[in-house]
Amino acid sequence: MENPFLNAQKQIEKTAKKLNLNKNIVELLKEPMRIIQVRIPIKMDDGTIKTFTGFRVQYNNARGPTKGGIRYHPNENLDTVKALAAWMTWKCSIADIPFGGAKGGIICNPKEMSQNELERLSRGYIKAIAEFIGPDKDIPAPDVYTNPQTMAWMLDEYEKITRKNSPAVITGKPLEIGGSKGRTKATGFGVAITIREAAKKVGLNLNGAKVAIQGFGNVGMYAAIALEQMGAKVIALSDSKGGIYNPDGISVEKAIKHKQENGSLKGLEGTKEISNSELLELECDILIPAALENQITKENANKIKAKIIAEAANGPTTPEADEILYKNGKFLIPDILCNAGGVIVSYFEWVQNRTGEYWSEEEVDKKLDEKLTRAFSKMVEVAEKEKVDNRTAAYMIAIKKVVNAMKLKGWI
Repeated sequence: MENPFLNAQKQIEKTAKKLNLNKNIVELLKEPMRIIQVRIPIKMDDGTIKTFTGFRVQYNNARGPTKGGIRYHPNENLDTVKALAAWMTWKCSIADIPFGGAKGGIICNPKEMSQNELERLSRGYIKAIAEFIGPDKDIPAPDVYTNPQTMAWMLDEYEKITRKNSPAVITGKPLEIGGSKGRTKATGFGVAITIREAAKKVGLNLNGAKVAIQGFGNVGMYAAIALEQMGAKVIALSDSKGGIYNPDGISVEKAIKHKQENGSLKGLEGTKEISNSELLELECDILIPAALENQITKENANKIKAKIIAEAANGPTTPEADEILYKNGKFLIPDILCNAGGVIVSYFEWVQNRTGEYWSEEEVDKKLDEKLTRAFSKMVEVAEKEKVDNRTAAYMIAIKKVVNAMKLKGWI
């Protein structure tokens, strides 16, 4: 398996050449500012004590407090968390929100744990990192296998430790305790907004356009709902247990209901089973990798038939595959822009928590649309002017802003 952090560093090096950055600046950009690793002993339901390892990586805070999700995953490791923290830094920068990047993770299998065990683990993690986070320091959020409930436990634990009400320390919270309207769907909805803009750019009519989505968690699901509303036709979906396909279209509503009732997409009436790898190579207009890293590689990049590839997941395309897709004339919407909807609405949540003024879902959606549309057109403008691929253009914009902030602060 490719190392995602080495890929993240390759992307920085490639961009640094384009920006003519001196090597000392590049060295600073290639590693995180702070890495926190903790051990969390938890009493399990059967009375045994199990110790979990957790991480928090604060990558760069030149543009503001760091921001990033917390994942619970059995295969979590420090290199993945470092890569995700780097990508968050560039994501916040291109989205033009005043945050740096961070990421957290705990090595655990949440599917094998009870709610009580997950609560104790979530509280234990916050206890271990409390001094390093805060509304002006580092603001966590949900990610893979964490959700608003997880954030509620974490917020409560932080408030117990600091002995004050502090809703802005964590985003992605339930509405009742300071969450923002529109946050749950934000990442998937944002993916659909960037696809709408890309379709205009490549002259693709979204009405009837065929979409294949790898990964049907929160992001894939809300992207599917939004695209279906825009007139697109979802022809393939997959989750960790495999994929389903129907060239005439799949009802997103029926797929959601089937997954809720059966725990997977498999067996949905009117569809045939396909593998996750087959889904990527389908005849379609829009491909959305919304699962994990390293899905499009030099092995399968030449077989990708979609005109638009929208990276709803973080790091689904390797650097080698990037070059192949660009050469083949594919329009790729890079992850740091494509899935920035979540962090943009997290920023809106933080602003609402700080000001005590809460917005309607329409206001949130409108502000999100404006921010993503502006960032998209800036990326296309730089890509065309500099004659580079979209990812390099996005990175050039993002890294330049971070470097300028570091210069203004006198770090370099």
